[in-house]
Amino acid sequence: MALEEYKRKRRFEDTPEPPPKVEKKSAHRFVVQKHRASHLHYDFRLEKDGVLLSWAVPKGPSLDPADKRLAMQVEDHPVSYYDFEGIIPEGNYGAGTVMVWDVGNWEPLSPVAVNGKYVPGTEKEATEMLQKGDLKFRLKGKRLNGDFALIHMKRRRPGSKGNEWLLIKKHDDSAVEGYNIEEEDSSAISGRTMREIAGDQGSAEWESDRPASKGRTKQAWLAKAVAKMDAKNRAAKTVVKAATGKKAAEKKTRKSTSRVARKK
Repeated sequence: MALEEYKRKRRFEDTPEPPPKVEKKSAHRFVVQKHRASHLHYDFRLEKDGVLLSWAVPKGPSLDPADKRLAMQVEDHPVSYYDFEGIIPEGNYGAGTVMVWDVGNWEPLSPVAVNGKYVPGTEKEATEMLQKGDLKFRLKGKRLNGDFALIHMKRRRPGSKGNEWLLIKKHDDSAVEGYNIEEEDSSAISGRTMREIAGDQGSAEWESDRPASKGRTKQAWLAKAVAKMDAKNRAAKTVVKAATGKKAAEKKTRKSTSRVARKK
């Protein structure tokens, strides 16, 4: 994707987001931005070829290899978006609060493991892996570290845009079983929470407990995917709660029966 799409979606006289500009020199940085727009999600970005390749990750990256995170590829962003933190005003695309959740560097890995471990790869290999839809890379961030893979999913249904990927953590020393991204709710560059950023009147007049946007939001497919995932999570919690309640009731019944038996 090119920055033309990024430019088309925004009115830079109304939003504090940086204007589109392709950098002549490209480093290998990455950033994860926590974004409360129409739905809360995380934007995962890798700096490559003078832009930030971008994916919207509804549940956020995970350090647990058991988690396969849906990552929807969106338009490339300018490199200057790397440290963007603040508020996109209502009525603008993606309106809401943006926090820099993690920053660091990344390096491509060779597509073939050596003795069961991945070794640093080349820029050419990274380009080829992206084209094939299986990018292996290593992160060195404040919160995310170790080896990861972005795997492009084949179109599974009519009308699919073909922008669905999976973000997966590899098994290594940086893996964390049962990782919970919600335990980290402060900016990696300013230390502020989402609520503090939302209440920053120097950025925009916006309250974090209000709807994030009454105007244009993130693309419809993202809002729909996040809503579907939220509904699935609520259903799962309901099942767990019901099962827990049932077990508690059975335990109470057993105790009551036992007391009656002892009295006899």
